[in-house]
Amino acid sequence: MKVVVAHNRYREAQPSGENVIVDLEIGQLAAAGVEVLPFLRSSDEIAAMSPAAKALLPISPIYAPKAQRDLADLIRAHRPDVLHLHNPYPLISPWIVRTAHRFGLPVIQTVHNYRQVCASGLYFRDGGICHDCRGRALPLPAVRHRCYRGSAAQSAVMATALTVHRPTWRSVDGYLALTDGIKDHLIGYGIPPERITVKPNAITDPGPPAPLGSGFLFFSGRLSEEKGVRLLLDAWQRHPDGAHGTLRIAGDGDLRPLVESVAAQRGDVEFLGRLDRPGVDAALAATAVVLATPTWHDVLPTVVIEALAAGRPVLGTALGGVPYLVGDAGWTVPAEPAALAAALPVARAQAAAKAPLARLRYERTFHPDVVTGQLLDAYDRVSSAARSAR
Repeated sequence: MKVVVAHNRYREAQPSGENVIVDLEIGQLAAAGVEVLPFLRSSDEIAAMSPAAKALLPISPIYAPKAQRDLADLIRAHRPDVLHLHNPYPLISPWIVRTAHRFGLPVIQTVHNYRQVCASGLYFRDGGICHDCRGRALPLPAVRHRCYRGSAAQSAVMATALTVHRPTWRSVDGYLALTDGIKDHLIGYGIPPERITVKPNAITDPGPPAPLGSGFLFFSGRLSEEKGVRLLLDAWQRHPDGAHGTLRIAGDGDLRPLVESVAAQRGDVEFLGRLDRPGVDAALAATAVVLATPTWHDVLPTVVIEALAAGRPVLGTALGGVPYLVGDAGWTVPAEPAALAAALPVARAQAAAKAPLARLRYERTFHPDVVTGQLLDAYDRVSSAARSAR
């Protein structure tokens, strides 16, 4: 089978779990014998573009002409069986679906966020969950609140793209919903349930877990409001210094000064900064419990799967995909400081009992051997349906 994997990579300065998952999935597909044809663009390319190319950027979320020409050339040269789309913004554009269909190529998309409806993709604005654009013919609140990159002009372009491409998204042959919550989101958008497959992400097996460490670990590519950093620190400071071991926080971003300030004031908070892969592995080995405390409906935070693979139970907020990910391998509580503060001593006391369940949940649900099979089945379904329709 030949599969085009299309993805607009997020900027390297903005660490993205989505980029990581796409890279891993390409490797997993190749290991399963699939001929992968990467169709990748990166937002880092924008800085080096010619003035003429940059002049076209404002319309690229609606129609990216170069990407359409490049995809047409790739299809003619390789005759793939399926196009698997991840993120199309801004350099690929949803128009790629129409281009693929022009050649009779079926399209399947992994839905990593809520950007069929929401300009930012998060359902999160001004520190809280927001559904203002859901159900609207034209998502004008996104423009009013500058939801896309803090720009009214760019938000207007994205709002236009969401409107123009409503029929495009509804023409996609198959959807991969990472959780039941995303399946419900797609059904609410008008996608028939029979076109949706619930399939989580998978990460590479790191091997047998190290002996359980101590304390708590919060690690994120971005230390931002929606990741729940402020919520976590509020909950942690409701306990005396040293009451529950050490809280280690890794990452970088807008809330780094807040984390550094708390770490300077308390002896039980350690700021690790941004970690590379060996650094993350070492931090996981050193901890007893991993924290995942988003204050938005985070779809499928990769940090939870990494924790489970390492045999570390997870304490998370009961939002988005976190409860599904954690299952019986940890604890979920409302995204409120008091509830999270009350759960910290429970998690510390029960960590050793939950650790074996964490690794077992990874092996049964998020291991590549399990998830890649689900992905190949989804490819077979859409490619067989496309052949039958010809």
